[in-house]
Amino acid sequence: MSFTQPLLAHESLQELAKQDNLSVPHHYVQEHREPTFVPNVASSLASIPVIDMNNLITEGSNMNVQLEKLCSVCRNWGIFQLVNHGVDKTLVDKMKKEVVGFFESPIEEKLRYKLKGGEYEGYGQTILHAQGQKIDWADRFFIITNPLHRRKPNLLPEFPPSLRDTLEQYLLELQKLGMTLLGLIGQALDIDKGEMYNIFEDGMQSMRMTYYPPCPQPDLVVGITPHSDAAGLTILLQVNDTEGLEVKKDGMWIPVSFLPDAFVVNVGDVLQILSNGLCNSIEHRAIVNATKERMSLAMFFNPKLEADVGPSKSLIKNTGKSPLYRTLVTEQYLKEFFSRKLNGKTFLEKMKIKNENVHET
Repeated sequence: MSFTQPLLAHESLQELAKQDNLSVPHHYVQEHREPTFVPNVASSLASIPVIDMNNLITEGSNMNVQLEKLCSVCRNWGIFQLVNHGVDKTLVDKMKKEVVGFFESPIEEKLRYKLKGGEYEGYGQTILHAQGQKIDWADRFFIITNPLHRRKPNLLPEFPPSLRDTLEQYLLELQKLGMTLLGLIGQALDIDKGEMYNIFEDGMQSMRMTYYPPCPQPDLVVGITPHSDAAGLTILLQVNDTEGLEVKKDGMWIPVSFLPDAFVVNVGDVLQILSNGLCNSIEHRAIVNATKERMSLAMFFNPKLEADVGPSKSLIKNTGKSPLYRTLVTEQYLKEFFSRKLNGKTFLEKMKIKNENVHET
């Protein structure tokens, strides 16, 4: 997938950050960063919700209660920690080790996969859409992983065998988990099962490994610009012990403390559109640490490229409500999303049908 010619930032922030007595270059300095709110233990914002996968897939009278909880979490938060997710811990630990190994490899190795002008896949930094745009304090490796024919032959197939094989196993397991979650969310929302399957089965999936170097003045920068994801769902793996993910809830930025062996799952714009506003795509950002590096691995689940991104036909029929969002073919939707710089939930606003008589629930 290629778009208009982007500008490329410095090739490796990881190398730049190794300099002694580093002053943060001006193009990383954010003019204004909203403060982090640290809630007390008694606060309703003290931690994001937890969903136990076992409770969702166990048949019984309690299942409806669990689906109602899932629906409520997707509506009120748009993010949750998923425990007992069924992905083998040995594989997850191996995947973490491989991600660390990739970022610890010599810069010459990583630059074999460097971003090229006009493309969004590969190793590098923030894609710049304009002169003077601020750059995130992070290096990233982003690739499309599905459908298989959309994979670039110079990227994942050229990985070192151990990383490639582990990632392939991990992708298969996450595909199963992602489709199960999307099916359960569809069930919770009363979207026709066949419709969810037709939209997401063998859909466009992608993966992003991110490295956030230590920053001597962390309050001046941001690891990832505040945004909501373009995807239906994102499944995030925290690779090391340094935290930094924050979500915007009730107008405040709150930190996410990862539970051991959990994935963090967040609702993206596609699911908010598909649910006609019943689900909430969560705005999030990453902040960085003064002395410690942070690494993460995210998988993004989108509809198939030829499918429509728009309010669910079966949901509209079941609720009798008017569509709140316009409909685009997935490939066009993604092209429009990635042609703009990340900026909160502004793209979702552009997808809304402008009708003063229609109000989101």
